[in-house]
Amino acid sequence: MSDALPPNLAPDSIQEGRRLMRVGGDKGLSLAERLSEHFHRLTWRTPIHAMRLRGRYPLKLIAVPDDPVMGDAKRGQALLRGEIAFRGEAHPIDALDFRRRDWGKPFAEYVHSFAWLRDLSTVATRAQGSPVAEHLMGRWLADYADKVDALAWRPDLWGRRILYWTAHAPLILSSTDLVYRSSVLNTLARGARHLDRGADKAAPGAPRVAAWCGVVAAGLLIPGGDPRKDFGEAGLARALQTGLTEDGGSVSRSPAMLLDTIQLIATLREVYAARREPLFAPAEAALTRMVPALLGVMHGDRALSSWQGGGPATAEQIAAVIDASGVRTRPLRQARDWGYQRLAAGTAVLIVDAAPPPVAKMVAGGCASTLAFEFSDGPARIVVNCGGARASVAQLPASLAEALRTTAAHATLTLSDSNSTAILSDGTLGRGVAEVELSRQESDTASRIEASHDGYVRRWGFVHRRQLMLTGDGRELRGEDALLPQGRKRKSGNTGFAIRFHLGAGVEASATADGLAAILRLPGGALWQFRCRGGALGIEDSLWIDGDGRPVTTQQLVVTGEAPAGGANVSWALKRAI
Repeated sequence: MSDALPPNLAPDSIQEGRRLMRVGGDKGLSLAERLSEHFHRLTWRTPIHAMRLRGRYPLKLIAVPDDPVMGDAKRGQALLRGEIAFRGEAHPIDALDFRRRDWGKPFAEYVHSFAWLRDLSTVATRAQGSPVAEHLMGRWLADYADKVDALAWRPDLWGRRILYWTAHAPLILSSTDLVYRSSVLNTLARGARHLDRGADKAAPGAPRVAAWCGVVAAGLLIPGGDPRKDFGEAGLARALQTGLTEDGGSVSRSPAMLLDTIQLIATLREVYAARREPLFAPAEAALTRMVPALLGVMHGDRALSSWQGGGPATAEQIAAVIDASGVRTRPLRQARDWGYQRLAAGTAVLIVDAAPPPVAKMVAGGCASTLAFEFSDGPARIVVNCGGARASVAQLPASLAEALRTTAAHATLTLSDSNSTAILSDGTLGRGVAEVELSRQESDTASRIEASHDGYVRRWGFVHRRQLMLTGDGRELRGEDALLPQGRKRKSGNTGFAIRFHLGAGVEASATADGLAAILRLPGGALWQFRCRGGALGIEDSLWIDGDGRPVTTQQLVVTGEAPAGGANVSWALKRAI
């Protein structure tokens, strides 16, 4: 499929001193040879030699890059069985209608981006997979090759589509039908021109990066693309600058979006490699910042913590992307711009959200999670956030998915059953946390984080301050949550509060006889004890969205109490018993 020249046939690969040219006149040459030599002398190193001849470039791909990330084998096998499935939604291929508008958003984006080509190629040979791929491709072309559609032609989906079409060209261009092949390549070129005009219309973060990756890939792989490549690299540099924080995090504050951005750049690097070129320097620099930031929000089970609507993904998916990045580094422990703080000791990992929620214009569906934390012991997650507002399966009711964005769905304090940052009826974030103060101290014996936010000051007249201390051996986590009066707002009477500790999947909680403590039995058999002072402890049902987007029934510890006008203070501790 590749039309790239092998190294030994690359242009100008012959050394200058060994060029096969006749010199010293045209004596002894035939008439045809003398005319050829005369024309050569006229054009050699003259303006005509450098002229760009205008005309239609041939319809072809200059090279076929590798896809550096393995797909999902289960989804790939489903495709071979005649079914396309994603996040709990599945449809038979023979009855698939690309024009449907009742698909869930994750499924629709999966189908229209052609991400399923990666899954198919993971389990199928070219002979097995090409009939499936070309059948779906033909159906999509019939509906959208000549019709610009708001969803199908969305810039970020076109960017991803170009990456997948070119990396998996053997699956979609095996046909001997020249009309079909021409339609694929013509549509690819048309999509690239669409992106030239509209890549910056994609939302900031991974969507805009995806769109500009498509522009650059088209510039590298479609003949005559050097000007587009230069244009695309400039756009990609801007997209990375506006989509990432200085310390390598995503402006969405979503680890899931950061993971996506890393895999996009890793995939684009293979496009450069197919042309024997190094990755664009700003993109390479961005990779070296993004990977440690991502590692900083991972637990001992090698999966992500749950923040800003994302779930943990699976350890296999994350490992594939990190491996594809080629970056070997340590987790970022302090990320003031990215907003997450990490403490690690022994086998314990503590991850804290120490920043305001993302700016509404930067991300849809942000979460009110300020000062929440997650805590794990080795591969076992002890305290988690429910997560998954954007990563859940199709069967999860929309109302429940929205509830996963609330403060109560995170391991932190809620005041009077309200969110620390308002979640408006249109799904955007409103007023709330505007400022977070943070201090951090570390030593061999213990590490401590103290942070406070102003999300409750305007409505209730309280600042929420949280102190967390992890011992040097990782066997004890101590915490204190305080409500401190501030501002002009003074409510008469007491204001109810609740501090929630959502427990990880498989953690079994049982209350002690005095009602002030609970024993937590972890899936691996370890025992941890939770104790609190300053509030009443209860055990309630909860749920957690796992790496596949499925809801898992869990439990939560809830410490409740009332804060008078002068404030309140609750201290608590998690200590490993066995």
